[in-house]
Amino acid sequence: MPQDKNPVWFITGCSTGFGRELAKLTIARGWPTVVSARDKARIADLVSGHEDNALAVDLDVTDTSQITAAVKAAEERFGRIDVLVNNAGYGYQSTIEEGSDREIRDQFEANVFGLFAMTRAVLPGMRTRRRGHVINITSVAGFIGFPASGYYSASKHAVEGMSDALAAEGAPLGIKVTCVEPGPFRTDWAGRSLRQTESKIADYAETAAARMRQTAGYSGQQPGDPVRAGEAIIKITEVENAPRHLVLGEFGYGAVTAKLKERLGLIEEWKDTSLGADFPKY
Repeated sequence: MPQDKNPVWFITGCSTGFGRELAKLTIARGWPTVVSARDKARIADLVSGHEDNALAVDLDVTDTSQITAAVKAAEERFGRIDVLVNNAGYGYQSTIEEGSDREIRDQFEANVFGLFAMTRAVLPGMRTRRRGHVINITSVAGFIGFPASGYYSASKHAVEGMSDALAAEGAPLGIKVTCVEPGPFRTDWAGRSLRQTESKIADYAETAAARMRQTAGYSGQQPGDPVRAGEAIIKITEVENAPRHLVLGEFGYGAVTAKLKERLGLIEEWKDTSLGADFPKY
């Protein structure tokens, strides 16, 4: 069952992609929804005609003052936040060797530190009410480091690690945590939103550089449907035992399950060496 008949949603990054489609769905259901973007003019259409249950706010998740103001506005308007969807972020591709320090740091500011700050701002209310659901949009890259996506993958691995800890800390307080891990979906991730540092080293031509070309080339052709993804995200808020992980799409499911099986196999293969690192038992 839902946490409330009319759960209050707060969704970051609603100008395009998952955030926009999810917001359309929650608003259409009549649920109080706070939608955010760096420029709220880009999301004005989402709240137009739905002013009774929708609120648009300016929010750059790398600006802590804007986070504070947005959360305050949400709580003043609707009294609480039941579901936080940390969706804001973007992709960056480069080889590890050629990665731009500025691009890497900007990536982490948005994908990691901004998400952390947003979560911290919402947790006090959830903790006080002893209920809430934090949904972090990560990626298949939160499990797998693909060529050209090393720094993006690192940002998503960081969110996965934080989410594990938050799930353990939040469970006794009624706070649920889910990481949603999409594969390729038809959003702007591989198009307008994607940043790349061109690889000029010939040794990476068939790995990272090839994948960068492939990624830019399939924008708009990905098999994943953002609307169906939004429906799936809503579904996990309507069950008592929400999943800690929700992998989305056929590619994502296949890639993640194969990677985890491979990893477990290697751990078992090296079991004796692993156990032998302890002090001897007498």
